[in-house]
Amino acid sequence: MKWRNERSPSIFGMGETNDCGEGIDRLIPIVENMGDHLARAQDFEGKAEKKLSGWGLFGSKFEDAADLFDKSANSFKLAKSWDKAGSTYIKLANCHLKLESKHEAAQAYVDAAHCYKKSNINEAVSCLDNAVNIFCEIGRLSMAARYLKEIAELYESEQNIEQAVVYFEKAADFYENEDVNTSANQCKQKVAQYSAQLEQYQRSIEIYEEIARQSLNNNLLKYGVKGHLLNAGICQLCRGDVIAISNALERYQDLDPTFSGTREYRLLADIAAAIDEEDVGKFTEVIKEFDSMTPLDSWKTTLLLRVKEKLKAKELEEDDLT
Repeated sequence: MKWRNERSPSIFGMGETNDCGEGIDRLIPIVENMGDHLARAQDFEGKAEKKLSGWGLFGSKFEDAADLFDKSANSFKLAKSWDKAGSTYIKLANCHLKLESKHEAAQAYVDAAHCYKKSNINEAVSCLDNAVNIFCEIGRLSMAARYLKEIAELYESEQNIEQAVVYFEKAADFYENEDVNTSANQCKQKVAQYSAQLEQYQRSIEIYEEIARQSLNNNLLKYGVKGHLLNAGICQLCRGDVIAISNALERYQDLDPTFSGTREYRLLADIAAAIDEEDVGKFTEVIKEFDSMTPLDSWKTTLLLRVKEKLKAKELEEDDLT
């Protein structure tokens, strides 16, 4: 069978027309365009700096410079020169601050951050922090919350869990103050999730229980209550206090009478019994049965493994004593 109008499957294209030259020809305009964008960006930046250093009416020179810095930053973005685009947006923000255009200054810091996200996370965080401070100053708290959450997500992507928790908590507070409760709860759940990973179980328990209580009063959120109580219960299990676990299960039944009829309740009660009996085999069987019908996510699995390791250690300790 002959290949028609296709490249040879051979790496060298033996027996077929070599398209390398054509490919390079297609690439050259792209490279030239990148160079054009970079040259244009530098030209706009130079003109902006000249405006700032020259004579002129105070307001007009900053307005003119701001317009040129904006064009420069956009051209740096087209050239994919992200650091330069970021630093130019900071210059634009400074011009807006001189003009008392605070909303525009905050937005310029956000634009700078979005450029730095591609090259320098620390600078991105710094720019978003500046934007948050300005949005707070002008009373745009929902915007401040949005970018506090974005900072948290940047730290999250860098596996800096401690800082992610700090900023998710700040974002939750701001969203709550603005009555944006869905977003507030999303951030709180992140705080609870990472607090548990950091072994701050009591903090996680309080957050999950609070969200469960709030959700009971909302018909759209009621379905999620058993999940929040399960998460709180798993954190209770991690603390290893059987009496506290039993008391918590009673509280959860009082909070939501339907909870005692769920598989989530049965899982927690059966695990508590296995811990009380110091029976690793029963513990494993209970989790395996639940997981076969409702797969456990990695967060729950990680915490339950911690519980199992503690139980195994206790069992070994008992064996050593006999």
